[in-house]
Amino acid sequence: MKRLLFSLLAATLLTTPLLAQQAAPKPETDWAKLARYAEANQQLAAPVAGTPRVVLLGNSITDAWPKTDPAFFAGKPYEYIGRGISGQTSPQMLVRFRQDVLELRPTVVAILAGTNDVAENTGPYNQHATLNNIISMAELARANGVRVVLCSVLPAADFWWRKGLNPAPKIVALNEQIKAYARQQHFVYLDYHTAMADEHQGLPATYATDGVHPILAGYQVMEPLLQKAVAEALKHKQK
Repeated sequence: MKRLLFSLLAATLLTTPLLAQQAAPKPETDWAKLARYAEANQQLAAPVAGTPRVVLLGNSITDAWPKTDPAFFAGKPYEYIGRGISGQTSPQMLVRFRQDVLELRPTVVAILAGTNDVAENTGPYNQHATLNNIISMAELARANGVRVVLCSVLPAADFWWRKGLNPAPKIVALNEQIKAYARQQHFVYLDYHTAMADEHQGLPATYATDGVHPILAGYQVMEPLLQKAVAEALKHKQK
């Protein structure tokens, strides 16, 4: 009888941790998606002398850019490195800023952040918090000798994945703050919004079929603006 009780107790002790392990929910182990570009970063060659390296940090708009217009990324006079991740908000970009920007030794970084903050992808939108995240990234870049281009958030009248947030005026207000901060700190401000917005402060169908993500025609509006902003950043030293 004692032997039977001992066997039952041992079986219970052995199976309980296993059941607990099976029942435990899978945690979010890579909130900032640091793994996304980890291998590509390791394989990236050192910058080529005479060809400034420009890292584009952003969300899905930046993520889709090299696939939509690969010729632009293969061109000169700059080496563009895309480091966009679909759905990301400014705090996630800030977490991966060292790995996906600074460690790549760029001459310039172009930061495009805010769309998914306004869309509340990782929680309620707070304009002050979003601006602070952008400021933190800009300060990190400057402290490491990287020149900064701060991009306006692209226009959007609504988000198809989270309708009813009335993002247009929020985007305009955030852009005004980004612009003011860039002017104050002598960073280059890249205004995509003015060049692309329709009469409703949205992104027209000629530039985006879903009102948020540019198609080729949209990127072709953005590209010369980016080239000009990078050239301006290279022209003068940051204070």
